[in-house]
Amino acid sequence: MTRSAHILIVEDDPEIRLLMKRHLTAQEFRVTVAADGTEMDRLLVSGRFDLMVLDIMLPGEDGISLCRRVRATSTLPIIIVSARTEDIDRVIGLEVGADDYMTKPFNPRELIARVRALLRRVEMGQATPAAAPKTLRFEGWEMDCNTRSLTNPQKAIVSLTPGEYNLLQVMVERSGHVLSRDQLVDLTYGQIGATNGRSIDILVSRLRSKLQAGGAAYQFIVTVRSGGYEFVAPTEAVAADG
Repeated sequence: MTRSAHILIVEDDPEIRLLMKRHLTAQEFRVTVAADGTEMDRLLVSGRFDLMVLDIMLPGEDGISLCRRVRATSTLPIIIVSARTEDIDRVIGLEVGADDYMTKPFNPRELIARVRALLRRVEMGQATPAAAPKTLRFEGWEMDCNTRSLTNPQKAIVSLTPGEYNLLQVMVERSGHVLSRDQLVDLTYGQIGATNGRSIDILVSRLRSKLQAGGAAYQFIVTVRSGGYEFVAPTEAVAADG
């Protein structure tokens, strides 16, 4: 699929747009381009795409808003590109539904590699039978891995962003094990928006705050000096209807 995939590029800078199109086309991808959200909407309605490369800084509706809107109705793989280099921007981009995030300027070969890697990941996910839905339980809390929801012992839903949920699930599934920041990035396949220790720390801090606000009896996530983080609450995994 990676060689014949149809890529939609949404980028307002004509030189960058042409550069990306030229390099992707040279690798036998089919490429369609749009300069803003209005063109993007028209193309998404009229055509079928396998992946979208989306710039953040666009005239009118920005890339973050467009990504959030597309993700609300579609599973189209999205790579965000941006001149913003702060970790928090990467976190926000991935939390609103992007699958990957690249900072400008970038080597065109990196773009091609990321496009191929994301398409392979999607292809592998489609070929892999879905795991049986399950529920993770700890100290009266429940994570429904089918609906991706978290409820506290009083059965109230605790709102989590996609990135927070993904990180928490990885840690709960490995309760009692110390996980380094690099391991947390690898285990979540980069989908939490974290690429270094600082961005992992930001998400852990948010999780701790939400768990505490939801009524956690103690700190479920502890910091291990020179190690990383450990989820310390005893955990069990059961069938979703168990």
